[in-house]
Amino acid sequence: MVNSGWGGGDGCLDTRSGSWSGGGVTVVPGIGACRVGAAAAAAAAAAAAAALAGAGSADRGSDSGDVPGKARSSAGGAGAHQLGELFSDEQFADAFERRGRPGSSPGRLALVTVLQKAANLTDRQAADEARENLAWKYALGLRLDDPGFDHTVLSEFRTRVVEHQAEERVLDLLLDRLRELGLVKEGGRQRTDSTHIVSAVRDLNRLELVGESVRAALNALSAAAPDWVDQVLVVADWSRRYADRVDTWRIPDSKSKQHELALNYAKDGFTLLGALYAPASPAWLRTLPAVQILRHVLLQNYTRTTAGNGHVRVKRREPSEDDGDGLPPAPIRLASPYDTDTRWSAKRDMFWNGYKLHVSETCHAQADGIRPERPNIITNVTTTASTLPDTKALEPVHQALERRQLLPQRHYLDSGYPSAELIVASAKTYGVALITPVLLDTSRQAKTQSGFAAHDFTINWERQQAVCPAGKTSTTWNPTIQNGVPKTVATFAALDCIPCPFKEQCTSARSNRRQISLHPRELTEAIRTARAQQQTDEWNHDYALRAGIEGTIRQTTHTTGLRRARYRGLAKTHLDHTTSATAVNIIRLHAWWNGHPLDRASHSHLARLQLSLTA
Repeated sequence: MVNSGWGGGDGCLDTRSGSWSGGGVTVVPGIGACRVGAAAAAAAAAAAAAALAGAGSADRGSDSGDVPGKARSSAGGAGAHQLGELFSDEQFADAFERRGRPGSSPGRLALVTVLQKAANLTDRQAADEARENLAWKYALGLRLDDPGFDHTVLSEFRTRVVEHQAEERVLDLLLDRLRELGLVKEGGRQRTDSTHIVSAVRDLNRLELVGESVRAALNALSAAAPDWVDQVLVVADWSRRYADRVDTWRIPDSKSKQHELALNYAKDGFTLLGALYAPASPAWLRTLPAVQILRHVLLQNYTRTTAGNGHVRVKRREPSEDDGDGLPPAPIRLASPYDTDTRWSAKRDMFWNGYKLHVSETCHAQADGIRPERPNIITNVTTTASTLPDTKALEPVHQALERRQLLPQRHYLDSGYPSAELIVASAKTYGVALITPVLLDTSRQAKTQSGFAAHDFTINWERQQAVCPAGKTSTTWNPTIQNGVPKTVATFAALDCIPCPFKEQCTSARSNRRQISLHPRELTEAIRTARAQQQTDEWNHDYALRAGIEGTIRQTTHTTGLRRARYRGLAKTHLDHTTSATAVNIIRLHAWWNGHPLDRASHSHLARLQLSLTA
């Protein structure tokens, strides 16, 4: 798109179609050149729940075409002009061809998706707002008589963005602009935490999973090759079992009947696969995604053996602790035939099927009631499988921040993220200090606080010796591997430990000698330093800054509705998360520029009465 500018012009040129639109509009921005400051206020006009209601007005220009003054006022704001053009068509040129039939502007659609998340709207509702809401029309550069677009265009837009791996484009563009304005920068402080995301597909138990996998494969085959299905299968018999979706309402209560039904589902699945892999069947049918998913589900949940007499025995897999054949590990175990990326996971008393979201934002220490120098801005969102531990998600977070040139100097995390290796590697590779409580010593002496723990021993790394609190020196220094981690075991002589007056406080081993396991020197020193620091009041006061990320996650899930995924698959879910982060950032910028607090305190009527009486 070529922006017609704010000082007058004849309209906006669609460079993909060569057609003009918006002729005679002098102030409304071009279709692709969208003013995102106005977008934030457009979200306020669209939904008060987006936290943008009550935006102040500001002069956006001397003329705004045919957009009424009321809409121009609601789309203003003290900082509406500062962001300028963010989402132009040129920034999405790699995903949208300039040739072919004229289509909707990708820059406009990118802004629509941000407004949609700010107001937590469906595709149909967002299309209606773009057609009917004056503030949206102003932000999108549409004339009053513009007919808008069909809501299915938004789904096609997301698919195109995901296919070209541009899921983070809108967030990158916003952060680049904020870096130019000095609102975000490298260094400083940031905080990160994770939260659970429930998948868009319904939860299935193992029995439902197998039945639905067979049903999904049958539906895919019926759509792709109905003649083959009619020739090979008895459609009436298969339809009797798989015409309706498999759910608990149709599953018998008896355990024995449930087991029998599970075997019948498996036999049907193997029968269907046998027909598909027969020489006479078209080879391309086997490549259908639903067929491949069925193969994986059967492999993960059943075993099939052939006896000497040719009899085939199908057996359901059970956990190995129940003397079964064992189930695949949770990270690779499919949970639904309709979303192969979602996984079952558990965290303390929470059990969910979906994903995990890691949110990072800038943070600043400030006194109560003092306006911060800069607003807290979400700098990264990382979407992972729900089974991925937080420790393995930290490296992708740092890589994304490094790519955006927004690595912090101090990174505040909870105890689920750090390890000795990560503390050292983050400082060495990225120059980032992890401010996080490391796990305390779990030895018996440390737990009871009645003996000598490992940190009470002095380590002489050059001489490869350990000195106990009683002054005795270790006699052996043996490198070893414990649970896949390289460590060193320092052992003291029994002749030194047996007569020692502190033996009861030190060891209860039958060998009558003390052993301590040590990480490599760099890791050991990092752990000891971190454990010592987190015992001080100064460290705990500084670490209190991390707590604010909980409010950010609450605002993000409450405002944009991302607690439950809208789309299937990790890629589209991540696109939804980056768009949500962009929307929250714009909401925060709008509030900060106009002096509106995001955390307005609410008081009950009784509390208000008490305040008035004491005033």
